[in-house]
Amino acid sequence: MSGAAVPETAMVLAAGLGTRMRPLTDDRPKALVQVGGRALIDHVLDRLAEAGVARAVVNVHAFADALEAHLRRRHDIEIVISDERARLMETGGGVRQARALLGERPIFVCNIDSVWDESAGSAMKRLAQRFDASRMGARLMLAAIDSQLGYDGEGDFFMASDGELSFRDALPHTPWVYMGVQIIDPAIIDAEPLEPFSFTRIWRRLAKAGRLHGAPLGGFWMHVGDPRARDAAEARIASAARL
Repeated sequence: MSGAAVPETAMVLAAGLGTRMRPLTDDRPKALVQVGGRALIDHVLDRLAEAGVARAVVNVHAFADALEAHLRRRHDIEIVISDERARLMETGGGVRQARALLGERPIFVCNIDSVWDESAGSAMKRLAQRFDASRMGARLMLAAIDSQLGYDGEGDFFMASDGELSFRDALPHTPWVYMGVQIIDPAIIDAEPLEPFSFTRIWRRLAKAGRLHGAPLGGFWMHVGDPRARDAAEARIASAARL
């Protein structure tokens, strides 16, 4: 349906070990690595708050105490912790473990290693606007592969004119890459067992049913996955600030 409301709740996936970000993660979680003077998780929470999201469920694992202490400083969005200290659940398993905290209405699910420009206004609002749970289980925000830095792969999906997605699989490259934000009907997680697993497992099931859709970011994406990418993102942000 067109004009769907922005979700009240988001899930922010902040429990990863951040091994590719070492040595920056030797003494902190990846979520607290600074880019442009702000922690990665604050870049995401800023975008959520600007879009009108009221509540963020954040999963924690490595350096969990430090991350929780940092999050207590935010007062513009309610923070609820999903504790993965005992076992790291990966992207899909993390959402599954937090399921009771997420409610029954559509939610955003966000990674914490993405920073992006929004020249056309809130990309999250646009993502939510045409989400239709009667036709879609998930709608993914996609970056154009030639409008990004920090990502060196060959793309993830093909996108049809109606937004339906198909996986690249064995094909050499695609023009679209998942940039770490999606809106989902949380019911798509209900049939999954409580175990560590990648969200890709759910996407593949949805794609087979024609219920996996996407939307262009409409901006420039910075994938902050390692120290070199962090430095490149900082340089771009600093350059933009001088204009």
